[in-house]
Amino acid sequence: NLFYHAAMQEPLDLYGSQIGRWRERLTPCFGRLVDPPRRTPLRQLVKSLISSRTRDAVLLAAFHRLLVRWPNVDALAHASPNVVEREIALVTFADVKAQHLIETLRMIKAEHPDLDLAFLGGLRVGEGLAWLERHPGVGRKVAAATLNASTLKRPVFIVDGHVHRVLVRLGFVGGKASARAASELVTSASALGAEDLLELFAQMKRLGQTLCRFEEAHCHLCPLSDCCRTASKL
Repeated sequence: NLFYHAAMQEPLDLYGSQIGRWRERLTPCFGRLVDPPRRTPLRQLVKSLISSRTRDAVLLAAFHRLLVRWPNVDALAHASPNVVEREIALVTFADVKAQHLIETLRMIKAEHPDLDLAFLGGLRVGEGLAWLERHPGVGRKVAAATLNASTLKRPVFIVDGHVHRVLVRLGFVGGKASARAASELVTSASALGAEDLLELFAQMKRLGQTLCRFEEAHCHLCPLSDCCRTASKL
């Protein structure tokens, strides 16, 4: 069971109440997520595959260049990784991402010639994540984004580097907990639907980009300081 936590010391409703408090404090600070762009699951997968450790502006520009060069993702699946690498050259690890992207698209096409991932909407969330994670470069963050941030709108929490850092500093997960474990805990502990989980991700990511940065945590300005283990030690 994807969301089974045998080793948990505290009931999930306690974790759920923490998540509720975060939302109460984050929304006034960072606002609501209004009409986020919903791409097809395949296009969201492409975007997510080139996203890691890359600033949003650079990522969106690279994704746009891919769509301009290959408006049809089927054509992108037949492209040379070297050509793709040139189009996404400014993202981090462009060579590796280009290779993973092409390998993944070709694997999907071999199984689903129409490259339509709508079938993932009919699977259980855990099954959809597992199917996606069989592909090169697709870890939990990419898989969760493909299911949650796309038109599929599946209830699974996305955890990127910023969100993971915030969750660790809050004390919600341990310092050695993986992003996968953090995603599963938030998903299982909250009663939030797909839209609210995406909004929480956007708010927590913004918190990590602005106040809870890797280099320095501005705890005195953070809306979550009163429920943060790190802030309480200052």
